[in-house]
Amino acid sequence: MALNSLHDVYHDQLQDLYSACTQSLTATSKLSGAATDKDLSEALNAGANGISEGIDVLKSICAKHDIDPNGEHCKGMEGLVKEARAHVLEAEFGDDATRDAMIITQYQRMVHYALAGYGCLVAFANRLGLDEDGSQLQKLLDDTYNGDRTMTDIATGVVNKKAA
Repeated sequence: MALNSLHDVYHDQLQDLYSACTQSLTATSKLSGAATDKDLSEALNAGANGISEGIDVLKSICAKHDIDPNGEHCKGMEGLVKEARAHVLEAEFGDDATRDAMIITQYQRMVHYALAGYGCLVAFANRLGLDEDGSQLQKLLDDTYNGDRTMTDIATGVVNKKAA
């Protein structure tokens, strides 16, 4: 597809983020299963629920614009998911707290990709006068920031201390 306008870029990035969220949902569920800290596991489950909500919203926005949400495969998230698998699920750890610290690291990398994607989409939607899209995407961006802050609190409050 030729990208000839901001609308084209917006549609492309909706599809890219849909793909990214779909891939990260599976990875987040696996990370949650590997976590031993109760708060971390609960935060990852909440994160998976938020990602699922994001997928639904992105699918709805794509339908409104008559585009296939599956029209793009996000290679960036594919790489981040491979990293999470290699550094958490396939790695050996001396203790559970160290694994939990690595889980947070890998999860936050995926989250930061989503933050960039949602931030760009909000800016595009607002510039294009797509107020409803912008509002829905802003809520997802805000929720994603909140989840990232929660993960940082868990890391700096308990997990990193135990892992040290």
